Amino acid sequence: MFKAEITHNSDFAFTVKTGENQFLIDAKGKGLTPLNALLAGLGSCIGVYIRKYAEGGKLSLEGFQVNVSADLSGPAPFFFRQISVDIDLKNCPLDERRQKALLEFIKNCPAHYTLKGNPQIDFKLIC
Repeated sequence: MFKAEITHNSDFAFTVKTGENQFLIDAKGKGLTPLNALLAGLGSCIGVYIRKYAEGGKLSLEGFQVNVSADLSGPAPFFFRQISVDIDLKNCPLDERRQKALLEFIKNCPAHYTLKGNPQIDFKLIC
């Protein structure tokens, strides 16, 4: 099971603990904003799948970069209308067939499937 514990610090700042790791989320921009954290999670998950593809195919895909951007809808309720993922493989060592295969493979990343699947989210208030 995956878990994250989010504790309010002050104002719009929160400490996030997950496993042995800890980082700051701050909606006012003094840390990672919640929506940027969501995009970072997606991009990082895609990066992991690029590495898995490279290892499985015994390919050298070192130093690549994943850039994720999104447009926020308006008016409220706010949500991302579109998310764009640009992958810079640095001099693209893959032929066209491998490029298509890689693009299909990275779509299996759990973060992508979660966003695509519109998961049920249950809320429970504990007082």
